[in-house]
Amino acid sequence: MATASVAFKSREDHRKQIELEEARKAGLAPAEVDEDGKEINPHIPQYMSSAPWYLNSERPSLKHQRKWKSDPNYTKSWYDRGAKIFQADKYRKGACENCGAMTHDVKSCMERPRKVGAKVDEAKVDESKQMDFAKVEKRVRTTGGGSTGTVRNLRIREDTAKYLLNLDVNSAHYDPKTRSMREDPLPDADPNEKFYEGDNQYRNSGQALEFKELNIHAWEAFDKGQDIHMQAAPSQAELLYKNYTVIKEKLKSRTKDTILEKYGNAATEEEIPRELLLGQTEREVEYDRAGRIVKGQEMALPRSKYEEDAFINNHTSVWGSYWKDHQWGYKCCKQVLRNSYCTGAAGIEAAEAASDLMKANIARKEAIEETPAPVEEKNFATWGTDIPDDLVLDEKLLARALKKEDERRREEKDERKRKYNVKWNDEVTAEDMEAYRMKKVHHDDPMKDFLP
Repeated sequence: MATASVAFKSREDHRKQIELEEARKAGLAPAEVDEDGKEINPHIPQYMSSAPWYLNSERPSLKHQRKWKSDPNYTKSWYDRGAKIFQADKYRKGACENCGAMTHDVKSCMERPRKVGAKVDEAKVDESKQMDFAKVEKRVRTTGGGSTGTVRNLRIREDTAKYLLNLDVNSAHYDPKTRSMREDPLPDADPNEKFYEGDNQYRNSGQALEFKELNIHAWEAFDKGQDIHMQAAPSQAELLYKNYTVIKEKLKSRTKDTILEKYGNAATEEEIPRELLLGQTEREVEYDRAGRIVKGQEMALPRSKYEEDAFINNHTSVWGSYWKDHQWGYKCCKQVLRNSYCTGAAGIEAAEAASDLMKANIARKEAIEETPAPVEEKNFATWGTDIPDDLVLDEKLLARALKKEDERRREEKDERKRKYNVKWNDEVTAEDMEAYRMKKVHHDDPMKDFLP
């Protein structure tokens, strides 16, 4: 890891350094001298006079501020535009066909296009030269500056300037010097319809958050004793932060692997332990480092009222392993009768045959119901019994029998009111049977409550 060019100073050394700098600025102490013996202006800020850490500069110097990539053919000096050294009197091969100069071709010529070029009219041959200047675009014949110098000052004129979005003087402040408007000029407008929400919207986007984290890391590292400064040595601070993030990610991944190795991963397809499937409880239990219970009682695992893993009557599966038609059974023989003897594959075949036979019978019954056979009509005049054709009921006797049946029922309600000299008649006529059937209460009859 790279280190700073200046070692970490104590508080006393730092105080002495500050006093020396103040004395140099006041002229009480001689100015600092660089490697070439030249004096360094004491009023130059420290972030400009101190060399970067990667240059490994032992003595103070300002060489790092000088331009070390220079073009020998590059010049910024002014030249005499009207001076003419040589005047050609005829057209030369390879010269500009418009003005006759040898320094450029006709495409790069800055002179007004002539009606008759120098190639035809040799009397007007120009020897003007086009020189290369700093930041000079093509066809720009001025020293310094260029066509791209004013691009920052331009904007698309079809859009609306940010200071014209809200003309209220109490709205967001616009700074014309920096062209910034930090607050939202239209805070009450619909966010979906706004294209500009103030310059503060860019402070939490892009690389602004990364730069903020970089500054925070530099401050925290400096508080812990490391010689790091974001403004004085930004490259060093960025390198340290990069190494810190790499080490942090490695440590994070190592911690994750350790936790997964110790506790497992619930997202995998491995079978979940039985202890985790039994739900949660609010019983407080404390364990020591060895896993022994220190406080509380161990949770009792709930057990089924049925005996588990007990195979009876030659069964190879427990009761409840098979479910069909809302009935539990044994999976080995598909029987739904509990405590039955296992019949194995033969029982399964017999059950399937019985089921097929039952389905066939049901289908045959449905077919018969669809085409009913003709039924002989019978006279059920006496409440559902077959009556001989020669039987004729007397209406008067039937009415008398009904009245007699009502009296009998009333007497049955109170046995004490029955007289001792009651005479019984054991002979039962057809009218009596008809009256009995008519007065009889049928419990399955839905209209029984409406009968007299």
